[in-house]
Amino acid sequence: MSEEQRRQAITRMATCGGCAAKVGPGDLREILKRTGSADAPKSPRLLVGTETGDDAAVYALTDDIALVVTTDFITPICDDPFLYGQVAAANAISDVYAMGGRPLVALAVCAFPEDLDPAIAAEICAGGVAKAAEAGAVVAGGHTVRNEQLMYGLAVTGQVNPRGVVRNVGAKPGDQLVLTKPLGTGLLINGYRQGKLGEAELLAGCRTMAKLNRDASALMIAHGAHAATDITGFGLAGHTLGMARGSGVRLRLWRDRLPVYTDAARLIEAGVTSKGAKHNQKTYEDQVEGPGVDPILFDPQTAGGLMVALPPERTDAFVAALKDAGTPAAALVGEVVPADGPKLLEVTYA
Repeated sequence: MSEEQRRQAITRMATCGGCAAKVGPGDLREILKRTGSADAPKSPRLLVGTETGDDAAVYALTDDIALVVTTDFITPICDDPFLYGQVAAANAISDVYAMGGRPLVALAVCAFPEDLDPAIAAEICAGGVAKAAEAGAVVAGGHTVRNEQLMYGLAVTGQVNPRGVVRNVGAKPGDQLVLTKPLGTGLLINGYRQGKLGEAELLAGCRTMAKLNRDASALMIAHGAHAATDITGFGLAGHTLGMARGSGVRLRLWRDRLPVYTDAARLIEAGVTSKGAKHNQKTYEDQVEGPGVDPILFDPQTAGGLMVALPPERTDAFVAALKDAGTPAAALVGEVVPADGPKLLEVTYA
């Protein structure tokens, strides 16, 4: 591929980057309410559906085998097409890992503009194939459409033992909370798009985004996780509130212990934000108790880490194992307490 082809600015082929392009949580709730899904026939084999906003669906085939089914696709997060494909694939596969599953097979979902160079399109797809292979899965086909905005991702099918599914519900008072990747990907992506972050700094962040949550998933199972969710487009607030609501508990996060990308604070001060962050804040702000509005809570994450609730006696060993496995940002970030009011997320300081 020529340097001119490689430097085609694919970030200009979308109005926003990564999971910030998602439909806002308030609008999505209204859409789902109108689909009539609550009245649709239920299958006893569907172990996890839409009822708690979990990361993926789980469908039992036998007493010992269930499928984990999910899809996710994103707009460009950087101008390196191969790395974009890797991050998009890691982002999609993460939903399987969040459920405690193992990815098996994927189909590519491609929305390509007319003026996208075919060689660039091939690099995007190659990045996704390479990341899926790293996860032990195969990309077996896919579907393409022409579209004004560039989007790429995967529909992923994985496998899990029905008795070993880890859900975003099940957190118990007394549990501690561990986050496995830093926060602030939306700030990095949009900081670059707005000319307030250099490409080298963005690409360093993208390489962290591209890291699979495979080790974190295996280790959370080994250390007896009660609940988990991956932190993506609805931000830290949205996904932790989902865990709190579904578990019937309150989550207390320690702001000073949250791992955050190096440039995130500077970008907040520079006024960087996104429509996704604004939608998240509008939806979740009144459900959060804490010292004022903190933009990092609402920043939409792309290929974020897992938030894991597990017994306190397992936490130190879990964090140490994560660091040994090459997850340096992993940190104890909070605790689970009994629900005592309408606000299920508290942000304080340790």
